[in-house]
Amino acid sequence: MQCPTCQNTDSRVLESRSADTGKSVRRRRECLNCSFRFTTYERVETMPISVIKKDGSRESFNKGKLITGISRACEKTTFTNESIINFVDGIESQIIQESNKDIKSSQIGELILKNLRKENEVAYIRYASVYRKFNGVKDFISTLESLKGNSKNELASIL
Repeated sequence: MQCPTCQNTDSRVLESRSADTGKSVRRRRECLNCSFRFTTYERVETMPISVIKKDGSRESFNKGKLITGISRACEKTTFTNESIINFVDGIESQIIQESNKDIKSSQIGELILKNLRKENEVAYIRYASVYRKFNGVKDFISTLESLKGNSKNELASIL
């Protein structure tokens, strides 16, 4: 690692600790030439993910967009900001595991719906209404009936 003051490449590690909830390592270093102390971070390099939109265009994956959309769906529910961020982190890790470099926006939407359904039914209905472009009450009713049907099936399997 190159010293920021003298550009010498010889340094020693004084301290290492986990940073960013275990996603990186923070190291305090000391230059062996000028004794200047500095901090470095070591992270796993990930391949950038491209999202293929419905119109065929591509854009870089943006975690902020997911947080915004899910936050809107989770307004006035029991979801806290921290749980929304954890939820989005889980979605992001699933996307990274399942895709090489490209993923369709529809796959992301369905992944979010699948996971939201398990977490909070109200947030699921809200997100589905925007994502699936509900046109009227019939769309809400059919989605609610599918939720109700799954709840009965889950209750029957428990009993």
